[in-house]
Amino acid sequence: MITKRIIPCLDVKDGRVVKGVQFVGLRDAGDPVELAKFYDEERADELVFLDISASHEGRKTMVEVIEQVAAQLAIPFTVGGGINSLEDMKRILRAGADKVSLNTAALLNPDLINEGSRFFGSQCIVVAIDAKYDESLGSWRVYTHGGRNATEWEVVAWAKEAVKRGAGEILLTSMDSDGEKNGFNLPLTSAVSSAVTVPVIASGGAGNKEHFFDAFTEGKADAALAASIFHYKETSVKEVKDYLKEKGMIVR
Repeated sequence: MITKRIIPCLDVKDGRVVKGVQFVGLRDAGDPVELAKFYDEERADELVFLDISASHEGRKTMVEVIEQVAAQLAIPFTVGGGINSLEDMKRILRAGADKVSLNTAALLNPDLINEGSRFFGSQCIVVAIDAKYDESLGSWRVYTHGGRNATEWEVVAWAKEAVKRGAGEILLTSMDSDGEKNGFNLPLTSAVSSAVTVPVIASGGAGNKEHFFDAFTEGKADAALAASIFHYKETSVKEVKDYLKEKGMIVR
């Protein structure tokens, strides 16, 4: 069995970590550099940093903050938000990131996935997918620009296309579950995990340590990401890992 990963996420806006519910109602959650140091000491497996308003506002990810965060970390570090070109990827990786996360830019220009994968290797390219259930589709639809704009893509189809183009990992966020703390969207996670050959990170809905176990078993995820329950000390990376070990799961 592949080792399961626990990944805190820093959603950053205007230089501060924020958290909302279903992508709205953001409230402050702290300083990204301090939180990064905390999660490194907590022995999180990786850290994800998403500049959540970069694509919507049409600006570049905050390179200076990324450099400061990277300086605190000995664990792998993924950065997303406002990355629209190979040059943007180079800038982010030079600043200290180990992987780049593409979301809106990949949907607007799918060749960007191919370019990044060819230049840096697929292990550096994460495609993030914001998914919301669509009654008319009878499935989940992909959204861009921080969950603001619906696309024509169905989620499983887009995940398969992204992997075909060279994505080495899928970061899958359920907009319906985001911030609700009722558990990860297991049908969505399972559908995507079963359809692709690369690791899938479940995101959106973590409320307790049991939810992580569900994401790995029913959801078939390879990793699970959470924000508010870690930021606000409702549980810890250690508590989640200890629980998973008790349940017989392989974690670092």
